Amino acid sequence: MSTVPGTGDQADTLRQMARSAKESPKSENLSIRQKTNFVKESQRLDALTASGLTDQQGIRVISVTSGKGGVGKSNVVSNLAIALSAQGKKVLLIDADLGLGNLDVLLGLSPKHNLNDVLNGDKCILDILIDGPAGIKIIPAGSGVQELTSLGQHEKLKLLDELDMLEEQFDIMIVDTEAGISENVTYFTVAAQEIFVVVTPEPTSITDAYALIKLLATRYSEHHFKVLVNMAKDSEDALEVFRKLANVAGRFLDISLDYLGCIVRDDKVVDAVKRQKAVSELFPESEAAQCFTTIAKRVIENRRQGRIKGNIQFFFRRMLENSGGS
Repeated sequence: MSTVPGTGDQADTLRQMARSAKESPKSENLSIRQKTNFVKESQRLDALTASGLTDQQGIRVISVTSGKGGVGKSNVVSNLAIALSAQGKKVLLIDADLGLGNLDVLLGLSPKHNLNDVLNGDKCILDILIDGPAGIKIIPAGSGVQELTSLGQHEKLKLLDELDMLEEQFDIMIVDTEAGISENVTYFTVAAQEIFVVVTPEPTSITDAYALIKLLATRYSEHHFKVLVNMAKDSEDALEVFRKLANVAGRFLDISLDYLGCIVRDDKVVDAVKRQKAVSELFPESEAAQCFTTIAKRVIENRRQGRIKGNIQFFFRRMLENSGGS
């Protein structure tokens, strides 16, 4: 009988966290939903493992990352979200560049609150959600949110309970990580169901993308990645970039590397950025916008089969647990 990799470990982790919640002196302050969420999720994962089934229901969590800055990752994230929304998907964006979040600036938005206000207990998650173009929703980051990595167990459970309210409101959650191979990147990336790596034709971008993939594969046992080539001259140029990355990865790593598509270099993108708008919104007929539409359709059609990492709450359980807070 087929099994689902990792679900046993995940259920064990959730059971341990559930026991910790019951034993915590602060546990009397937790809601009934908080106290039972871990048990319910571990039971769900156990059932899926026993049956050999995959979890195709619930929100789909995608982490978009890159080996270096300057590859247009946040621009890719915002435009991909808009293109997915145009295909009828309800999309939530999380700006996970915890110290230098810029999705709001890129889209000309001015949030009054951000994730830091939730962590401080001043706001709930619904208070900080802001409306983006084409119906997408955004959770903005802000300076000082690095304290996310040192939250205690009680604070983790509180945040998870807040995030649970979003589970049924969205089809896809896209996490815009910061660039590079910092711990914050791995917190968010390792927890996601799917990992998209943005790379450009520049040799340094290809080298750094490989370094990121290697780290995630060797240290965190991630073996499935999708590559999106940005700022390509044309489709052949993008395919050549993918071939270079795939060749070196194939020689040294035991991973699956899939080509997601490309965004061609387009002056309309530069114009849109200057005007703090998404090119898909401002110039929907542009070549770059059409590329995003193509990729969005591919993302919807090619949802990975057989890889389970749980729902939105489990995503944040993994991310917060990896932060090492106690």
